[in-house]
Amino acid sequence: MHVFLYYLCLMQKIPFDILNLQGDGYHLLVHVNLFEQDFKMVIDTGASKTVLDKSTLLHSGIPEEKFQNTDILSTGLGTNSMQSFMLEIPVLKVGSWQHHNFLAAVLDLSSINFAYEQMNLDPVIGVLGGDIFSKYGAVINYANQTLTLRDRKINSK
Repeated sequence: MHVFLYYLCLMQKIPFDILNLQGDGYHLLVHVNLFEQDFKMVIDTGASKTVLDKSTLLHSGIPEEKFQNTDILSTGLGTNSMQSFMLEIPVLKVGSWQHHNFLAAVLDLSSINFAYEQMNLDPVIGVLGGDIFSKYGAVINYANQTLTLRDRKINSK
């Protein structure tokens, strides 16, 4: 019994909102805090990496000098020629869960925010991806609208 209770203490349940995209599917939105500012992110199980929007970061006062050029062209989002950057986030908070010194990709996600704008929705800072989900044993519960993450990395084989 004590082992089970200990295991529960290592998990964080984070509420999310289900956004109906006007007949074009659904997005799961979670509240995050980075650089001591609050934003919304899309929970994206198809994204291999957590990605932040370059324009939103710049408009939020994050200087471009903090972006590390990768000389890598990223694929996805309808292109295979998008320049990518990396950005170290001192503390990434997703609900009650947090990760220190998190390295995120930075891309131009204006197509996502343009689509949101066309539906009169608030912009998002980016997408929360598989790099977090796989390392921290994510469980998405649609019925309860919660994302559960472990406090510590899981042992991968």
